Amino acid sequence: QVQLVESGGGLVQAGGSLRLSCAASGLTFSNYAMGWFRQAPGKEREFVATIARSGSSTNYFHSVKGRFSISRDNAKNTVYLQMNSLKPEDTAVYYCAARYGPALISSAHDMNYLGKGTLVTVSS
Repeated sequence: QVQLVESGGGLVQAGGSLRLSCAASGLTFSNYAMGWFRQAPGKEREFVATIARSGSSTNYFHSVKGRFSISRDNAKNTVYLQMNSLKPEDTAVYYCAARYGPALISSAHDMNYLGKGTLVTVSS
């Protein structure tokens, strides 16, 4: 059974930092592109960042470029999201996603597995 378990969420002041982790099990991690999505209250889930199987390629939602950084450790079956210069509008539940194959994750409909999420709250 595939599991994606996110951790690292919490309450932080604007301008602060958080590092999210997603531990994967039940799959061959290095065969999957990984990504992060988020969903704010009353809004649709949106793409945040993605990373290729080897970690050689990444892509980001325009509003987080330069502030967020996605990385992975295939030996630990874990993907990370380093979030710096956080803003109140970053407040959301953050979800980890996995997509089988070489292509980067491109949309909320483009994934095989999704975690249950971790809440990030940024206070002003």
